[in-house]
Amino acid sequence: MNWAKWRKNTAQPESRTGKAALLLTAAALTMPAMAAAKDSGHSSRPKNIVVIVLDDVGFSDIGAFGSEIRTPAIDSLAAGGLRFNRFDTKAVCSPTRAALLTGRNPQTVRMADLPAHVLDPTDLTRDRGELPSNARTIAQVLRASGYETHGFGKWHLAPETEDGTPGKNGSWPLQRGFDSFYGFFLGWTDQYHPKLIEGNRRIAAPETPGYHFSVDITDRAIAALPAPQTGQKARPRFIYLAYGAGHAPIQVPRPWIDAYAGVYEKGWDAMRADRLARQKALGIVPQETQLPARNPGDRAWNDLTPTEQTVFARFMATYAGFISHTDAQIGRLVQHLKATGQFDNTLIVFMSDNGAASEAGQAGNFERLYAPNKLTPEQMLARLDELGTDKTQSEYQRPWAMLGATPFRRYKLWPQAGGVRTPMIVSWPGVVKDKGAIRRQYVDVVDIAPTLADAAGTRFPAKIGTTAELPLAGRSIRNIVKSATAPGRDVQYFELRGNRAITSGKWRAVSIHRQGQDFDKDVWQLFDTEADFSESTDLAAQYPAKLEDLKRLWWREARKYSTPALAEAPERFRMREAFDDSPDRPVLPQPKTSAETEQ
Repeated sequence: MNWAKWRKNTAQPESRTGKAALLLTAAALTMPAMAAAKDSGHSSRPKNIVVIVLDDVGFSDIGAFGSEIRTPAIDSLAAGGLRFNRFDTKAVCSPTRAALLTGRNPQTVRMADLPAHVLDPTDLTRDRGELPSNARTIAQVLRASGYETHGFGKWHLAPETEDGTPGKNGSWPLQRGFDSFYGFFLGWTDQYHPKLIEGNRRIAAPETPGYHFSVDITDRAIAALPAPQTGQKARPRFIYLAYGAGHAPIQVPRPWIDAYAGVYEKGWDAMRADRLARQKALGIVPQETQLPARNPGDRAWNDLTPTEQTVFARFMATYAGFISHTDAQIGRLVQHLKATGQFDNTLIVFMSDNGAASEAGQAGNFERLYAPNKLTPEQMLARLDELGTDKTQSEYQRPWAMLGATPFRRYKLWPQAGGVRTPMIVSWPGVVKDKGAIRRQYVDVVDIAPTLADAAGTRFPAKIGTTAELPLAGRSIRNIVKSATAPGRDVQYFELRGNRAITSGKWRAVSIHRQGQDFDKDVWQLFDTEADFSESTDLAAQYPAKLEDLKRLWWREARKYSTPALAEAPERFRMREAFDDSPDRPVLPQPKTSAETEQ
């Protein structure tokens, strides 16, 4: 694929209202830096490290990974850096973020699911919901190596009863290695009226006209990366920038939504095929990749009524506008780094925390997240202009998540590739020589923190004082960044709410667990990911001996990293997702905890 042509074709058109600023195009991002102060040469240690994490953004939701969603800034990072097409997460936010920041499997650091609501101090299992003190984060490691450390955006790694006061803030960011933190504490927040924390305290939501959380945290990230001053030696900086986008509520000013008018009326079924075609043209998936059948329970687009098609298309246009708006913020950050001469010696890792979100079922959520949508399509149509505003906390219909997961099965929370596989881009101009290349080695999110430490010329400590640190599960992929032939990860196990998966070389086995059923009755599937990138064909019956080998390997890995190795999901998460072929989540009583504790 010709990258110049790709960037031209994906440039953001001006909003039809004319009131919104144009998106920053990739061409603008490549303008020469105008600042006089520049880094001299490329040291092996990056001057800055920036980790950008999106939320609930699927493998194919970024332009450089085959999407029709316009993301020129992210695409520019891909054009000058590397795309990874076999990067796996933990299928839900908190376990992924725990693995990302610590380099350990989430079960090892007692974050196998979401953080505890009320901490049980006697619980020392994988489900405690609190990171142990002897698991350094990458922020702690980099700060010890001389970096300033700043976090912005989503945290969601602390028991909900911690309020930031002394004795009740051990899992807050400042106690986990950050010099400063500004963002939100739980799983999601309103983008116009966020529930904020700063440092170790809760603060009031901004009441500035035109406020949007993505803009706010980008402004602060830019401020944390000031231009170098002549004659002054500044400390290197680590920026953890965890956007609320594209997690629901999908909220963005209307011009960004209107920019996608007419795009999604084609529907999710046809657009899955379109995305796969683009992915093949880009080389992000093999040419022989097959598109699996529509997920069971998900409606066919052609079976919708005309009203449903109109309404549902607007939901997806809102999500797409949300992603494009976020891309523009990333573009502002990148342009700042270029204008101040810092970009060439900044290591940027861009990723999403799990696959596209499926929680809203076939009807979507309109007024309120994680609550049944009681509005008819006709009622939603009458209020369609409220989508994207602070009058609604909406989430798109589940089949749109199937589109986001193209070319894989399922979506967020599930062990199939649609739940765990997300886009990842590494930009490091001083190190990446084959710019625009695709890395096909297998990489897991546990590998990111060791890589950042390695890049900074340091490592995670084996002990602090006399206390042994929990051993890492991840390993540096710096050699993969440098070379297309360097070996990737060979083995990685997965478990979430009783669902299991194991990868070993080209083989991947997956098992879905029915809550409360004997684990020995779980049915396993087997895939040859070398011949079948999308995991479309189950080979369990054809290779039973290989499947048994992988099941034994899963148990060995689980016993190594998890205590206990396997158990039912914590009670408050059981049946939150049925993991069957039903079209919607089970209807459950509203939990006593805040709805914002949802993933």
